[in-house]
Amino acid sequence: MHREGNPVGGTGGTGGTDGTGGTDSPEAVRGGTAPDTAPDTDRGRRPVAAALMLGMGLAAIDGTIVATAVPQIVGDLGGFSVFSWLFSGYLLAVTVTLPVYGKLSDTFGRKPVLIAGIILFLAGSLLCAAAWNMAALIAFRVVQGLGGGALQGTVQTIAADLYPLRERPKIQAKLSTVWATSAVAGPAVGGLLAAYADWRWIFLINLPVGAVALWLVVRHLHEPSRPRPATRPRIDWAGALAVFATGALLLTALVQGGVAWPWLSAPSLGLLGATAALAALTVLIERRAAEPVIPGWVWRRRTIASVNLALGAMGLLMVAPTVFLPTYAQSVLGLGPIAAGFVLSVMTLSWPVAAALSDRVYNRIGFRRTAITGMSGALLVLLCFPLLPYPGAAWQPALLMLLLGATLGLFQLPLIVGVQSTVGWTERGTTTASVLFCRQVGQSVGAALFGAVANGVLASRLAASPVPGLPGDLDAVSHALDDPAALSAAATDHLRRAVDTAVDHVFTGAAVAAALALLVLVLVAPRRFPVLAEHESAPRAPKA
Repeated sequence: MHREGNPVGGTGGTGGTDGTGGTDSPEAVRGGTAPDTAPDTDRGRRPVAAALMLGMGLAAIDGTIVATAVPQIVGDLGGFSVFSWLFSGYLLAVTVTLPVYGKLSDTFGRKPVLIAGIILFLAGSLLCAAAWNMAALIAFRVVQGLGGGALQGTVQTIAADLYPLRERPKIQAKLSTVWATSAVAGPAVGGLLAAYADWRWIFLINLPVGAVALWLVVRHLHEPSRPRPATRPRIDWAGALAVFATGALLLTALVQGGVAWPWLSAPSLGLLGATAALAALTVLIERRAAEPVIPGWVWRRRTIASVNLALGAMGLLMVAPTVFLPTYAQSVLGLGPIAAGFVLSVMTLSWPVAAALSDRVYNRIGFRRTAITGMSGALLVLLCFPLLPYPGAAWQPALLMLLLGATLGLFQLPLIVGVQSTVGWTERGTTTASVLFCRQVGQSVGAALFGAVANGVLASRLAASPVPGLPGDLDAVSHALDDPAALSAAATDHLRRAVDTAVDHVFTGAAVAAALALLVLVLVAPRRFPVLAEHESAPRAPKA
């Protein structure tokens, strides 16, 4: 039975009103109204919420804190030619395990998956601190990533279980704040530890934080009671292995293509061809599996499929500010690393604020319209970036990043909250993991695509330069501009203008990704998300 109702699943007895006595509501609520199934008080949820924030903090701060210590790590262990795999290996492990952990959490419960994820992450951290060479450190970073995949997906799923729909923005805003704080604090903490202690401490500090999170989860998180299944759950090991292998090959091709070898070389074409073959095999395995890791309904339901595609496009566009803006700030504006980081970090200040306030918007106009509003604003901001003057002032891109963070906060949170609210407890882990997986894949595709765009624009600009001997790719140009004394004034200006043009093209590409996200929301997403009433969405919510 479908009723029209407020997206927060009101508690009134009329069921079909929007709070004002009318029937024109933002979302469709399936199953009518229901009593609140969350723990009775916010105070009772605080220990679990604290555990979720600590767990998310472990995953959020990882990349930024490690990046600042790379010079010290390479100086101690060597392996400069492969150090990028410190990040690529971790990202690969996180991304390809997200669907697996999502299915496991739906089958066996969130608590054991989260506990296993924290333990794996801490074990990987301890091993990283004890690494004796770069190969060992990369391998142990993969172990960390195996834990990080469980942390990211399961934390988001438990957050949806723990809070009823009308209160869900509260915990989501807290988790967004964790990411924002990590983006600012990570480089500072990593730099201090690398400079005044030892780079191994950037991994050891995870241990006390993770231990507290682990204790809080074990002590305070209680799973909902569920009917015992008639048959013993079957684990789709073949599907899990196929998903892992397909994702690993795809991400390896995207990360290394254009870097370790040319895009049209035998390694790239071989990896992409093997990815396509494995993807076809994965589909075949999943269609025949009794309990598939990635079930077909993830893509057959319009709401979930549209959110997956929209957040995949968001992952694509996010590469422009997070990867290319620091290079722009240093190479074009002439800022130092700290000031360049600040230009980017202002986005992380407005994002959680907009996310926290988004419920006031989607409770009035619905999840889809709120997301469309946010992405429309993001599109305008991205189109404004190529219009910035050369060389310009630092406050100009900083203002755009502040606005971009606000628009994306208004876009992402309503979609995640909305899609989680359309499925029951036994499907929420898989749904959440599919959304995060698509976002991560979008980022990987964006890094490869926009990297090729930037280097292509640079190559064409530098080939037409009257100054001989100029570097030919973005990394080499950035290094050359770090030592301006080695270049003439004309060469420096030409390089800066070339970087400016290249980054402008990247932001134009990001605007195209934003337009694709809008098209998905307009053409694919249902006008109203079919929100489940609370009594349908979980047997009983987790108790503190």
